[in-house]
Order: sequence, then C-alpha cells, then structure tokens
Amino acid sequence: MKVGAAAWIRPVSAKGDTLESFQAAHASALGMEEEGLIRIVKVLRQDDGQIQEIRIQRLA
Repeated sequence: MKVGAAAWIRPVSAKGDTLESFQAAHASALGMEEEGLIRIVKVLRQDDGQIQEIRIQRLA
C-alpha cells in the first residue's frame, strides 16, 4: 500500500475471520494510528456496536 493510499479493512471469512475476532483489528489500527503510520478515516459498526469495516489511510 503506497503512502497516501486508502483502503477498507474487513473480516475475510475465507481466512476464518469472524466479526468477533475482527474487533481486535480495531485495537491494532488504533495502535498504528498512535505511531503515525496510518489514519483511521471511518469505522462502520453494526447495530449491536460490533465493528464490521475500518477505512484507513497510510501516512508512512
């Protein structure tokens, strides 16, 4: 992913991801954002509050 590029991060069921396991991806993304590597642009949540997609932009 090039610097400045944006992408959606979603759980991949073919790799065994579930919405429950994907919640840890948000914590990882927050850590990367604190380090200045990415910017979290948008977080899409389901009605029950679980995160289903994260939009990020690479900064470094």
